Amino acid sequence: MTHRDAHPGPPASVDAVEVRPGARVTVGHMTVRRIMGLETEFGISVPGDPMANPMFLSGQVVSVYAAANGIRSNQSSWDYAFEDPLRDARGWQLDRQAADPSQLTDAEDPTLANVVLPNGARYYVDHAHPEYSSPEVTTPRDAIVWDRAGDAIALESVRLLAERPGQQPVNLYKNNADGKGQSYGTHENYLMSRRTPFPAIVKHLIPFFVTRQVVTGAGRVGIGVDSRGTGYQLSQRSDFFETEVGLETTLKRPIINTRDEPHAVADRYRRLHVIIGDANHLDVATLLKTGTTSLVLGMIEDGWLRDDWSVRRPVSALQRVSHDPTLTATVELTDGRTVTALDVQWMYLEAARAWLDARGDDPEEEATAEVMSWWEQVLTRLGTDVMSCAGLLDWVAKLQLLEGYRQRDGLAWDDHRLAAIDIQWADVRPEKGLVHRLRDRGRLVDLVTPEQVREARGTPPEDTRAWFRGSCVRRFSEHVFSASWDSVVFDVPGRSNLQRVPILEPERGTRAQVGTLLEQSVDVEELLRGLATPD
Repeated sequence: MTHRDAHPGPPASVDAVEVRPGARVTVGHMTVRRIMGLETEFGISVPGDPMANPMFLSGQVVSVYAAANGIRSNQSSWDYAFEDPLRDARGWQLDRQAADPSQLTDAEDPTLANVVLPNGARYYVDHAHPEYSSPEVTTPRDAIVWDRAGDAIALESVRLLAERPGQQPVNLYKNNADGKGQSYGTHENYLMSRRTPFPAIVKHLIPFFVTRQVVTGAGRVGIGVDSRGTGYQLSQRSDFFETEVGLETTLKRPIINTRDEPHAVADRYRRLHVIIGDANHLDVATLLKTGTTSLVLGMIEDGWLRDDWSVRRPVSALQRVSHDPTLTATVELTDGRTVTALDVQWMYLEAARAWLDARGDDPEEEATAEVMSWWEQVLTRLGTDVMSCAGLLDWVAKLQLLEGYRQRDGLAWDDHRLAAIDIQWADVRPEKGLVHRLRDRGRLVDLVTPEQVREARGTPPEDTRAWFRGSCVRRFSEHVFSASWDSVVFDVPGRSNLQRVPILEPERGTRAQVGTLLEQSVDVEELLRGLATPD
């Protein structure tokens, strides 16, 4: 299959077999439940060799894991047929000639490793970093489970490489900045209703994202993109943003990304691609990152948020909030009020409480209640004693650790040892990564178990199309020619054409719908016949 400049649909050499009809996600009426996922680009280094080629090493990281887990090389092809990264949610298409090369994520590079895993995730090389993109999940707790499964996969990759004779030691870091001017992303994805006007999304999300970092920040030593400024800040990403709204992700980074690539039925769904978040290690922070964002999106979809909380000069406000771990910095709203980031978060929390009370039809009442409880508890604690959140939020846990070193050794914030500790915090190796030591000592509040994380390394979520994708990789690996979020393409013996199974509805292909068929099919031919047979 060759890459094309435009993707009008499957190439002529591919026959399509539709997954049997199933449930549709009810966008706009979901509270915390919605289709979501997390992407993490891992920092990569070779100790003592600053000139090591990160693209080559990232390819090794992905390839060694794929080989050790029986993922055949013919699965390294991602199905790009339906991808369109240059479509802008504001209503236009960016010309390919005008796009920065980093935006052309639909261009296949056969020299880079790119695999679909049995747990439904994508593991590949993105901009000289190994990236783990979690399978689609429907709840914040599941987001934690399959995000941490990615951490475990990154760790296994490092250990497998270390076993190779003569192999340079490769380290991976779950962070977002190298302290020398480079930032790499942790992105979030949320499916929402296409009916929702995009200007309303921008209006109500910018104040939320500017202030959300008091809960979701990962913490960083240094101020400014190159960390030359002295101090400690909430977010690893905030200094790298330059504009309010835009299509780019690696340059002129916007608070609101406008990529309109739903990976689903385009006239029903919009995938909100959030690039402003940090890589979180603590469960409560991940729960709140995904859960509160889902709640705010639900309020936007329902037209509940009528007050205008727009922030003057959002980019500078974003950085001002990040640079003040005392949480006393203020931002100016366009209505003239001067408020703190905590004040704004309380506004959204109270709006969410009123919205939920007015609705009364939450299909995930327990999950929603958990998010609301932690949201209120964390904001209350931050307003009274920041350090009481050390077991809950990444930036506070890291700050408490760094302050311990500062007091013990009399270190100023510009001491290079603190910068080194900042990097070591995020090392994926439990014997090296400082956050792992805190977890082992029971200093962190965990919401999911190690057993859940271990299982999620090789098992997809049951209630999304990830179940079909991952199970196909597990059961029929030799016949999976390529795959993507919304399709699996099979190379079936005896057939001249490839067979594509589109899954444009994210809640089709679940275990309840196709689990029995997948387990009972003795070969891929029987699977395809079963998919084509109505219930």
